Amino acid sequence: MLDRMTNTLAFHGRALLLRAERQQVLSGNIANSDTPGFQARDFDFGKALRAATGADPLAKAVRPAPSGAAQDPRFLPVGLGPNGAAADARLLYRTPEQPSIDGNTVDLDRERANFADNAVRYQATLRFIDGNVRTMLSAIKGE
Repeated sequence: MLDRMTNTLAFHGRALLLRAERQQVLSGNIANSDTPGFQARDFDFGKALRAATGADPLAKAVRPAPSGAAQDPRFLPVGLGPNGAAADARLLYRTPEQPSIDGNTVDLDRERANFADNAVRYQATLRFIDGNVRTMLSAIKGE
């Protein structure tokens, strides 16, 4: 029973780390919306979470190459969190729907929507963690 609770908290903890990292990526996109030649980036949250939790056996086989190794220039490894929760995630360049003349691929409306969505999901993850901790405390106290 304790393993199940610990695994649940560990899962939500990894999700929280990934959400925080995605928030940084999205805020970087928003901050560079007027930078000529800036390429908007993001990563597949679901795939990164499956890789971080070990739920996707193929994700472990697609580890980022060591630094200095030849890589596809469209994919950059994401260094997330102190535990390397998403070391298997790939930071991808977003394909622009309407590229600008200066080469910037940031769609400010899309970035703001993704930022708000990610913030709401971050808060939801915090609430799940809080609920799990409260449930454990009430079980320990016998309430």
